[in-house]
Amino acid sequence: MHTLLAAAAADESWITLDWSALAQDFWPSTIDGLTFGSIYALVALGYTLVYGVLNLMNFAHSEVFITGAYAVVFTLSGLGFGASPPNLSWAAIALNLVLACAAAMAAAAGVAFLLERIAYRPLRRRNAPRLVFLITAIGMSFVIQNIFFAWRGATAEPAVIMMPTKPVFDIGGTIIYLDTLIIVIAAVAMMVGVDQLIRRTRLGRGIRAVAQDPDTATLMGVNKERIIVSTFVIGGVLAGAAALFYVMKVPSGVVFNGGFILGIKAFTAAVLGGIGNVRGALLGGLLLGVIGNYGQVLLGSSQWTDVVAFVVLVLVLMVRPEGILGSNLAKVRA
Repeated sequence: MHTLLAAAAADESWITLDWSALAQDFWPSTIDGLTFGSIYALVALGYTLVYGVLNLMNFAHSEVFITGAYAVVFTLSGLGFGASPPNLSWAAIALNLVLACAAAMAAAAGVAFLLERIAYRPLRRRNAPRLVFLITAIGMSFVIQNIFFAWRGATAEPAVIMMPTKPVFDIGGTIIYLDTLIIVIAAVAMMVGVDQLIRRTRLGRGIRAVAQDPDTATLMGVNKERIIVSTFVIGGVLAGAAALFYVMKVPSGVVFNGGFILGIKAFTAAVLGGIGNVRGALLGGLLLGVIGNYGQVLLGSSQWTDVVAFVVLVLVLMVRPEGILGSNLAKVRA
């Protein structure tokens, strides 16, 4: 506000469009946007899978993600990683990252499992209204946040650097580093794997059947409760992987409420692509990351990143309320 008033008093424009800056930083912005977009997409899958099966906005999923991030920091700190790049061979670094990823997946999946058992299953058995599920999800989000606050305090965890900076190649003069390459390729590979799991496996057929008609699926022999638990666990596993990539990109970004904003962005990505649609989560995440970065460069301040992303979301939803790729499961229900 003070900045805007000062600009008005000085008869300056408080908003400018710097197209030359966007042209100059096009490739760095695109690559950075794709990197963060890949993380958003992995977290968005947790939202979209649970919504597809239960028609539930699981806002506590952001805390499932931050649980994985804490697990990454604790595991790597225990393995001797710190604020400086590790003095290890690349094989040893890869092994340690696999261990950290497994720990994050297990921790996040465990919390997702407990959420389903403790918070949501009792409500389902009592046929609670949708609003009760929504309030419970928000409440569980704050409960987990405050557990981490009481345990670890308000200060972010010490930075954990996973690997030395290693350039691989360049695009348009912008150097692509190894960590960026790992994040984008691994995230897209996981998304493709989940897409194929949903489409081609028995578990995937069960998930689609419960999403389409839970009662009929039960009559046809599908174990609805097991499908629901599996859906939460899959979302938790993906959130754990996203946590590893997040710490790789933001080594000092793990704090008790660090999952909240990222969770909002991931949920936005799911809605943008079409919530309930696995491929929509991927597309929405990548678009959100890239568009936010373009807006930041074009308008000259990082404060515009989220504004531009949400404005684009609103504009897209005005034209396509079901998201860019549509909400497949919702259409089946209708």
